[in-house]
Amino acid sequence: MQTVTIKPKKEIKISVEAENISPDKFAGKSEKDIQSLEAYLGNHKTTLGELFSIKVEGRGAAADTKIVMEGNFSRVKRIGEGMSAGLIMIKGNVDMHLGTKMSGGKITLSGNADSWAGREMKGGELIIEGSAGYYLGAGYRGETCGMRGGKITVMGSALDFLGEHMCGGEIIVKGNAGILAGISNNGGKIVIEGNTSRPGSEMAKGTIIINGAVAEMMPVFKLEGTEAVDGVTYKKYTGDVIVGGKGVLYVK
Repeated sequence: MQTVTIKPKKEIKISVEAENISPDKFAGKSEKDIQSLEAYLGNHKTTLGELFSIKVEGRGAAADTKIVMEGNFSRVKRIGEGMSAGLIMIKGNVDMHLGTKMSGGKITLSGNADSWAGREMKGGELIIEGSAGYYLGAGYRGETCGMRGGKITVMGSALDFLGEHMCGGEIIVKGNAGILAGISNNGGKIVIEGNTSRPGSEMAKGTIIINGAVAEMMPVFKLEGTEAVDGVTYKKYTGDVIVGGKGVLYVK
């Protein structure tokens, strides 16, 4: 088992590109090896060791590597990008693109995540104990497929465009979601325990379940009656009929 503990050396005021913070990149490496890995502070090329104090205990493959991050990482982007195994535990807030394209392993975040968390995620699990920003589990600009697999759970709320272009996987938001959750969906499942507005626009496939209130429905769904899901009765809609969609929207 390998445990890597990371703490900021000082307050980070300029955004940091830190895609090398990943069990895959840390596995089997010494403190010196990890400290020498590349990072960008704004447009300045630097190293992880210049920005963070890093402590390594033990050795292990990616699946046996745990990264513990303590402190304020609210300007640090791309943590866990592309990771395939292992565990990242973050005790604080993070910037954009947390868990981008991850295919396995697990990330737990005790604070809030900025936009595009879980972007184009393929597998694994992302747990956000705080709230998430815009485009949770979505695809980046120009991408036709966002989240493809895996599971995202947000204990708080999420902002607009949750699961945009989602093609697979599952997103659960315990609080509210902003406008247009599940826009242009082509698969997967979204569960919103709280309220939202205008979900499922341009939806082709997939399932969206709303347990709170929907402030405004898009006029592109056909009401099919009611249906029970896990013992709860919902109004069942299908659509988006404008695009010939076969998605299912359940509203409690």
